[in-house]
Amino acid sequence: MNAAEENLPEMPDPEPHKDSSPDASDVPPPQPSRSTRLPPVEPPDDADPDDLNVRRALAADLLQIGAVSLRPDDPFTWSSGMKSPIYCDNRVTLGYPRIRTAIRDGFHHIVQHLDPGPDVVAGTATAGIPHAAWLADRLDLPMAYVRGEAKSHGRKNRIEGVVRRGQTVVLVEDLISTGGSALSAVEALQTAGAHVLAVVAIFSYELMAAASAFQDRDVACHTLTDFSTLIDVARRENDLPEAAFDSLSEWRRDPQAWSDARKAD
Repeated sequence: MNAAEENLPEMPDPEPHKDSSPDASDVPPPQPSRSTRLPPVEPPDDADPDDLNVRRALAADLLQIGAVSLRPDDPFTWSSGMKSPIYCDNRVTLGYPRIRTAIRDGFHHIVQHLDPGPDVVAGTATAGIPHAAWLADRLDLPMAYVRGEAKSHGRKNRIEGVVRRGQTVVLVEDLISTGGSALSAVEALQTAGAHVLAVVAIFSYELMAAASAFQDRDVACHTLTDFSTLIDVARRENDLPEAAFDSLSEWRRDPQAWSDARKAD
């Protein structure tokens, strides 16, 4: 074990992630969904997630390591029962120091441009916790995390760590699908008296349901990369036949109709 690994913060015991994700029984161990060639975009020097090349580079990394899998001909089943041609498991990034550092630096760039800045960095349980910890360490700020639901024993906390009334908070999430888990955590922080400046996430499926939910709650959401960027990268690499990209585009336009058509097959 090297010195950097020795200094990593201890992670709490896992608990279920509440957003719409594939049923574990339907998800094989992560495998790279693209070729083993080098990513089509050189790793950028700047961490600015508003830079398209930065977003492409991270999308290429997620595909390369199997954190995102594209399977339009053999769809995944989400816990809601919806069929999906894409599966994102950003926990895989924990095993890749360069990629997780790029994620931390991307979040840091976003937070540095918030005014006012945060008093606390919070993560969603469980996948947002390690990235929140690394970001809090970079910013030298307190860190907390928000459970999917309050514990049924002990102090029955939903928020672990110290978040005081009136403090400003940035919430770190790994994935935005419907936005449900992130906004539930936002509500818990607001109930505790905190002011949530923004949600930051690694990847977004860019579903309209999520965009509407964040807009309705007047909560800013920033992501490091997204579905459109990832599909652009995959197309550049010619990793899938053109018909597969057509199917992915159909899913992006209307996920429910795409899912219903596959259930009927």
